Amino acid sequence: MSRIVLKSAAVAFGSVAISLLLTLIIVPAMGFPVDRTVWLTSTVCPLALAWIACASTFWQSDRLKSAHRDLARAHAQLAAAHRRLSAKASRDDMTGMLNRESFFAALDGSRRKSDRGALLIIDADHFKAINDNFGHLTGDDALVLIASAIERGVRSGDVLGRIGGEEFGAFLVGATEAEARRVAERIRREVELVRFRPVDERTVPLTVSIGGITCAQDADVSDLMRAADRRLYEAKHRGRNLSILDRDISEAA
Repeated sequence: MSRIVLKSAAVAFGSVAISLLLTLIIVPAMGFPVDRTVWLTSTVCPLALAWIACASTFWQSDRLKSAHRDLARAHAQLAAAHRRLSAKASRDDMTGMLNRESFFAALDGSRRKSDRGALLIIDADHFKAINDNFGHLTGDDALVLIASAIERGVRSGDVLGRIGGEEFGAFLVGATEAEARRVAERIRREVELVRFRPVDERTVPLTVSIGGITCAQDADVSDLMRAADRRLYEAKHRGRNLSILDRDISEAA
């Protein structure tokens, strides 16, 4: 408020100075004497009017600036909340990985940017037995451990998602066949090394089966999923705790 008063006073006294200057020039030029009434009129009127008008203008201006700052702050908070909600909506609550819809959207986006890469489908072995023997909450604990092992097995920049109850997807961006095989085997080994002890000190083994396919140039996401699924089924059929990967769609058919 004091700043508004000072700014208004400066403008008001400036107005008085200009008014007096004009009075001293114009009134004598018109042949009239510069008496007390003229002096008072030239001083009091601009002083009062300018001060009031300026104070009102500066006050309104400060209110508008304050409202603009509040609006900008609220907009920034709303944008941050929207980003948090969007991130939460795209993630699986249990594992923190992308959910099924977001994973396939990210996979499709990565495929548009680069033809090279590999898709892995990772499925927990004998997971129904864990749920049946120890309960679903214990099964959830096992899934979190498996998800962490998968994250340790992939490379920085690879896309991970939980695409089913105990099924995960990994898109290895830009990976060659040899790189994809190494990553798949590393994931399998990381899960196998987990020491899961749901009851007392007895360790319950955790393993995964992995089916994979490297990306053919014109293959779409549905083709890649079907091909990787076939290799996953083969890994399950051959005894589980295996990773099987093909070079392209034609070999997986």
